Amino acid sequence: MRNVFIKAFALVALVLSIAIPPVSAAQRPIRLATTTSTDNSGLLRQLLPPFEEQTGYKVHVIAVGTGKALRMGRDGDADVLLVHAYDDEIRFVSAGYGVNRRDVMYNDFIIVGPESDSAKIRGLKDALSALTKIQRTKGPFVSRGDDSGTYKRERWLWQQAGIVPGGSWYREAGQGMGKVLQMAEELDGYTLTDRGTWLAHKVTLPHLKLLVAGDERLYNRYGILAVNPKRYTGINFQGAMRLIEWVTSQQGQDIIKNYKINNETLFFPLAVTH
Repeated sequence: MRNVFIKAFALVALVLSIAIPPVSAAQRPIRLATTTSTDNSGLLRQLLPPFEEQTGYKVHVIAVGTGKALRMGRDGDADVLLVHAYDDEIRFVSAGYGVNRRDVMYNDFIIVGPESDSAKIRGLKDALSALTKIQRTKGPFVSRGDDSGTYKRERWLWQQAGIVPGGSWYREAGQGMGKVLQMAEELDGYTLTDRGTWLAHKVTLPHLKLLVAGDERLYNRYGILAVNPKRYTGINFQGAMRLIEWVTSQQGQDIIKNYKINNETLFFPLAVTH
């Protein structure tokens, strides 16, 4: 009886081994934790399909703020990160959570606000002066309030201006950039946004105008990095590296360079600049 059981068990094991082949690396989805700006702008819908077609990989996009994307990486809940908080990215790699960080692209932050512009900031090139005027006039300001790269930059700008924002005029939304732009439109308020998301949404925001741009403090750099597979089991490191290679390749960078909305460029390549 014992021999019969052993033979039956062996047969089941053989059938299972045939019926359920091991999953190849290309069959495992790549978990990409990235910013809402790359998703809301529509860039990923241009950038990822050619990669998937050429490599056989599928990319699962998790669009969150940069802070949350980095936390997902620290927890081993993502394979690769595409984010825009350079100092935090460098600390992430230095602490051993990530490897192979590369520059991908840049755009800039801008300050948008109502046509009426009660703070009188239209045309300013100094972001700190603009924020100071908004604070003095108590013009409604809608903040991301979500630990995103945009929120980190906004808080840094307030700090540089010597202002601790608060009170009824300052509202932390805890939302992505698209939602915050809608709130600013509804409130006749101001906000800091990346240019890419603004260009993707401005047609639906008739009362919101670009008021401040051009300050070097508003430069917005994006980087891509793989989560360190030595820290976590189950990381699709091979897929992450293939995606990093693609995004920073000539073909990937050309897609970034040529992506436009209403003939306006949203992002500028950094990995390949010629």
